[in-house]
Amino acid sequence: MSRLFRVVPLLAGAVLPAAAFAAPAPAPAPIDTGDTSWMLISTTLVLMMTIPGIGLFYAGMVRKKNVLATLIQSFAICCIASIVWLVVGYSLAFGTGTPWIGDMSRFMLNGVAEHISKGVDQAFTMGAGSANPVAMTIPESVWVMFQMTFAILTPALIAGSFAERMKFSALCVFTVLWSLLVYAPVAHWVWSPLGWVAGIGAVDFAGGTVVHINSGIAGLVAALVLGKRRGLGHDDFSPYNLTYAIIGASLLWVGWFGFNAGSAGGANGRAGMAMLVTQVATAGGGLAWMAAEWIHSRKPTALGIISGAVAGLVAITPAAGFVLPGPGLIIGLVAGVVCFWASAILKPRLGYDDSLDAFGVHGTGGIVGALLTGVFAYGPLSATDANPEGVVGSFGQLVRQAEAVGVTIVWCVVFTYLILKAIDLTMGLRVTRDEELEGLDMVLHGERIN
Repeated sequence: MSRLFRVVPLLAGAVLPAAAFAAPAPAPAPIDTGDTSWMLISTTLVLMMTIPGIGLFYAGMVRKKNVLATLIQSFAICCIASIVWLVVGYSLAFGTGTPWIGDMSRFMLNGVAEHISKGVDQAFTMGAGSANPVAMTIPESVWVMFQMTFAILTPALIAGSFAERMKFSALCVFTVLWSLLVYAPVAHWVWSPLGWVAGIGAVDFAGGTVVHINSGIAGLVAALVLGKRRGLGHDDFSPYNLTYAIIGASLLWVGWFGFNAGSAGGANGRAGMAMLVTQVATAGGGLAWMAAEWIHSRKPTALGIISGAVAGLVAITPAAGFVLPGPGLIIGLVAGVVCFWASAILKPRLGYDDSLDAFGVHGTGGIVGALLTGVFAYGPLSATDANPEGVVGSFGQLVRQAEAVGVTIVWCVVFTYLILKAIDLTMGLRVTRDEELEGLDMVLHGERIN
C-alpha cells in the first residue's frame, strides 16, 4: 500500500519539463528489413482483430435487429480512431513530455518521415530525450501504424458492454474523447520510455493495462451509466447467429499473434516465445471455461468455449514476452475459470448489464494477466545490457504490477464517467424505449438484415 502512495508525487512530474528526464539519444540505425517485414504483417493481423474480428464476434451475440448496428460500430470506430491517432493521439502517447502525458511534438505525425531521405531509410529512437531511450530497428511510420491498430481495437472492445442501446452519434463522440483522455495517457504511462509506469518497473508486454483493463473498466462504467437493456430477464435475448461469433473469435485468435508476438518489435526469439505462449494460454482458457460451464450448467456451449479462448488471449497479453509456456498455460487456465465466474455468476448476482461481457472477459482477464506477470516473469526473456536480470517474478514485481493496475482503474473510471455524463447532458447517450424495441439497425441506420 505504501508504494501506491508513492505514485502521487509523480503527479508533480506532469508539470516538469521533459529536459529533466533527458538523456543522449542513440544515433538512428539502418532499418532491419526482417524486423520491418514482421511488423508490417503483425500490423495487418491486429487490424483484422477489429475489422472483421470484433465486429463479427459481437454481432453474432446480439439480436437480429441490432446486428448491422453492431458491425457498423466497429467499422466506424476504426475510421474515427485512425484519424484521432494521426492528428494527436500518437503524439500524446509517444511524444516527449512528462511521465503522465506526451507533448505535441508529433502533432499530425510531424517528423515521422525525417529519417527517410534520398532513398535511405533509418530506424528511429523511441523516447528520444528520456532517461531510457529505445533504439528501434523499424521505421517510425511502421511503429505509428502498429500502435494505431491498438488504439482502434481498444474502444471497439468497450462497445460490447453497451451493445443494443447507445446512440450512434454518442458513440462517435465518445470514441474521440475517450481515445484522447483515457487511452493515450495510459499508453504513454506504460509504453513510452518516459512514462511513470515504465519508470517504476511495472510491465505490460502487449496491452493488459492499456487495452484490456482500460476497455473492460470503461465498459463496466458505460453499462452502469446507461442502465440495462429493455426487457432483460423477460424477453428472449438469444444470440442471432453464433456462427458469426465463432468466426469472429477465430479471427481474433489468429490476429492476436500479431498483437502479442508483434509487440516484440521485430522478428526475434522473444516474438517466437510470445507466439507460443499465446497459443497455449488461449487453448487453456477455452478448455477451462468449457469445463467450468460443463460443471455449472451441465452443458458445454459454443459461446462458452470461444469466450474462454478470448479470456486466455486477454490474460496472456501483458505476460506474453515475459513468461515461459508452462506459466503461460497456467495463466490461461486461471483466466478461463475467473472470467467464467465474473461473467456467468458475478454479473447476474450484482445485476449490471455488461451486454457482451467486455468487463467480464477483458477487464477481469486483463487484471488476472497483469498480476500473474509479476508472479511468473522469467528474467532472461527480457534481459538487456542495461538490465541483465530482466523482469523477474517476485513479490516486489507483483506489487508494482498491482500499482499500475490500480491507478489505471481509477483513471479510467473517473474520466470514462465524466465523458459519458458530459455526452448525456449535451446530446444524450441512449436511444428511446420505442427505438430500442424496434432495433438499432432500422432506427439509426435505415437498414436491416432480411
